[in-house]
Amino acid sequence: MQIIDSHCHLDRVDLSAFGGSMTSLLAHAKTLSVEQFLCVCIDLEHFSEVLDLAKKHPQIYASVGVHPCELEGENPSVERLLALADDDKIIAIGETGLDYFHIQKDQADWQRQRFRRHIQASNQSGKPLIIHTRNAKKDTLKIMQEEQAGAGVMHCFSEDWATAQAAMELGFYISFSGIITFKNAQDLREVAKKVPLDRLLVETDSPYLTPVPYRGKPNSPAYSYFVAEKLAQIRNTTIAEIAQATSQNFSRLFL
Repeated sequence: MQIIDSHCHLDRVDLSAFGGSMTSLLAHAKTLSVEQFLCVCIDLEHFSEVLDLAKKHPQIYASVGVHPCELEGENPSVERLLALADDDKIIAIGETGLDYFHIQKDQADWQRQRFRRHIQASNQSGKPLIIHTRNAKKDTLKIMQEEQAGAGVMHCFSEDWATAQAAMELGFYISFSGIITFKNAQDLREVAKKVPLDRLLVETDSPYLTPVPYRGKPNSPAYSYFVAEKLAQIRNTTIAEIAQATSQNFSRLFL
């Protein structure tokens, strides 16, 4: 059995529990059957660290992009994103998207423009998008449709079934994180029950959103196991089936 963490921030994980060693962190993850990782870039100032991890460890892949909440630092052009994506270890563009939780919609035109550039870079490079959306599902889908976003994943999905359906109609996968293990996430668990098996992915978004039973402690890519376990419980199936399906889906989308 193999589980793939389709979205983590390995460059930001606290390695103190692993003796400061990324190799030890990866070995620990393997004990829970988590054997491949997509380390997701959120700003270009740390892109070289993300890419270096992917270059050093064959089981790590990387993306390039600027998170919608990043206000400081480089705001890349399409050409800049394409240049940085021109590497075999870069398998995705993002994470990108819209986030109106911290920034009001009427003050976020720059965010929408940045999102459009990422979609254009994805379309031109042929590398799928990693999309973040928070309090912005209507505009996110509208821009995806207008820019003809063709492939990617709605990461750390926490929206309703209608949003999942609309994203899947555009060819997107739906990735669930540790949120589905939270007590107050019953509505999301109902969505997770409905998503077709061939459109599911699992992730940790580590070091954030630690799942039960480690809620309140630092997250680790190893805990993708508990996301897969919860999905299996929700869908009345085995963790082996979830692991196999999500690994196949990851390969189909990204590799």
